[in-house]
Amino acid sequence: MNRTGPIPPAWRRAQVCLAIALALASQLPIVQAAEPAMGPSALSEVERKAFLAELQPLRRRLDALEHAPNVTPDRWADAQIFVKGVVWALDFGPITDLKNRELVQKGLLRARNRVEALEAGRQPWADKRGTSVRGFISAVDGSVQPYGLVVPASYDPAKPSRLDVVLHGSRSATGVGELQFISSYDTGDTGTGGAAASTNNFIEVHPMGRLGENAYRFEGETDVNEAIEAVCRDYRIDRSRIVLRGSSLGGVGSWQLGLKRPDRFVAIGPTAGPVDTYEFANSPWKHFVRLEPLTPWQKTLLHLVDAIDYTANAGMVPVVAAMGDQDPYYSSHQLIERAFAREGIPFVGLVDPGAGHSITAKVFQEQLRLLGEPAAKGINPFPKQIRFVTWTLKFSRCHWIEVLGLAEHYQRAEIEARVAPDGAITVNEPQNITRFAIHPPAIQATSTQLTVGGAQIALPSSVTGTNPSFVIERRNGKWHYQGTLDSVALTGKRPGLQGPIDDAFERPFLCVRGTGKAWNPAVGAWADANLRRFADEWRRHYRGTLPIKDDTEVTADDARRANLILFGDPGSNRCLRQILPQLPLEWTRDTLQVGTERHPSADHGVQMIYPNPLPGAAGRYVVLNSGHTYHDSELRFSYMVFPRLGDWAILKAGDNPPSAPASHVGETVLNSGFFNEAWATSAGR
Repeated sequence: MNRTGPIPPAWRRAQVCLAIALALASQLPIVQAAEPAMGPSALSEVERKAFLAELQPLRRRLDALEHAPNVTPDRWADAQIFVKGVVWALDFGPITDLKNRELVQKGLLRARNRVEALEAGRQPWADKRGTSVRGFISAVDGSVQPYGLVVPASYDPAKPSRLDVVLHGSRSATGVGELQFISSYDTGDTGTGGAAASTNNFIEVHPMGRLGENAYRFEGETDVNEAIEAVCRDYRIDRSRIVLRGSSLGGVGSWQLGLKRPDRFVAIGPTAGPVDTYEFANSPWKHFVRLEPLTPWQKTLLHLVDAIDYTANAGMVPVVAAMGDQDPYYSSHQLIERAFAREGIPFVGLVDPGAGHSITAKVFQEQLRLLGEPAAKGINPFPKQIRFVTWTLKFSRCHWIEVLGLAEHYQRAEIEARVAPDGAITVNEPQNITRFAIHPPAIQATSTQLTVGGAQIALPSSVTGTNPSFVIERRNGKWHYQGTLDSVALTGKRPGLQGPIDDAFERPFLCVRGTGKAWNPAVGAWADANLRRFADEWRRHYRGTLPIKDDTEVTADDARRANLILFGDPGSNRCLRQILPQLPLEWTRDTLQVGTERHPSADHGVQMIYPNPLPGAAGRYVVLNSGHTYHDSELRFSYMVFPRLGDWAILKAGDNPPSAPASHVGETVLNSGFFNEAWATSAGR
């Protein structure tokens, strides 16, 4: 479809991000960069300037293509991924050998190829069979992200196709890593490159997932979903036949995305993928850094990330696991097998005798064959029986059942429901659940009979509204019909607004920099240091430029479309000052208090997530003084990527001079915790 009308905001943000990135490549720093742990570029200044001289005209031509009537955002992104890859390589390297120099040269050449094709009104790669590389503009931060694509020679656009989502294993987050990822799928824009891999009767998409060790969590999961949607825009995909599979780190991602969202995939095929944090961290790899003792809130938050806690959901999605019996992670395979047994679910786990951390072609083909059986049938659009387990409202839905409220987050919640042949719905007494919805097609207008926990629920004789989904809530020890989903005002923690802090970064967000004078200089310097670190880590590990605005420039539309990440204190950040009366904390020039935690504000700061109270910001978060709660050292090992703080934390500010590297933030976490299900503290506010 051709792009007409106003330029999409995500497109414009991507252009701005590219301009910023090119400025960085030209050594015009926006924030002080950290010491590049991934290795500096060994390019001479002459070589660097030569590469930049090729980049600049490509940038101008891409700017012009932004307004071309026959260039869609996806096709524009297909060209920009090469330019962006070169920028990241020049900024972070390492370009220390001929091979990496050739990657940069090839990136420039392929960018020129695609720009010239678009200028001529052509896009031959869009019709190519075999293996190719594409791109999309991420809604999270406006960055362009690449993905690999394999289209079989037999693909017929007149027939809906199965889609396999293939998650890659560990890849280095070096600056050249993006070009390396691109090169592994780039076989040119014409012909049948990769034809040997395109003999399957389904399409494969290989998301980059922000490349590094983020374990497909938060924005990594969003990238997987956005890559799927990009393929669906270009090809006729049967959404009931989407398979999720991957190996190693991709196996980790397959377990967690497949079990936590069991109605999204027709089958999942994790290979050599661990399922929990502790067993993973204790694997006998010499290079592994062992987990330090975890705080109580960190142990609690493992229930958010560990796939094994969601094993019961394998009853809703077929699983075909595979692992070599000499794999260092083999104990994880045994761990999940025992978990299946406890849940009473048959375990299909292929064990490859003698294989290490990769399986043989024979076992892989058997895994594909077994995955193909449910994929040929497609997802049952209306399963008559559902058993769904979750530990958080972040993962809240399974087909026609959606959990809308918990008695306590990060405790096991379970709901079982079934539809009788006459349409009557029976729900066993839900565990740790206070509110849920029943969606069509289970709800058949008002003729449905509903029993919850052995008690029949009185339903209305007629309903109004566009969404006939019924909301059932527990009040005073009994279950009641509350109304249709579009008529009930959900309060407290609810799907999409449940925390913790890291949850804010999987959807569009905007960092807001305070421009006023901080009440206390030490806290102001600490807040500034946190923003510098977040910008640096986002660019290096998440392959994007951090969206930032001054507090004087934030608009109502910003609050409507994005989570606002506010840096500063009530003196320096006027957005924070505006909403402070509606937040569950006390912050004056002298005192900072969250719940029962009370400290002098001269050298103490707060990090927090909370529903944005601004008008028009429904469904969005506000976050104070925090990017991700895991940082550079954790982002080098996927098993370390889990939230280090809950919904709030009190920190003591240390030494944060403006000249310090971006990786340095002087701070000490004094305490962290969770708001209750009403988004209040134990003190009642």
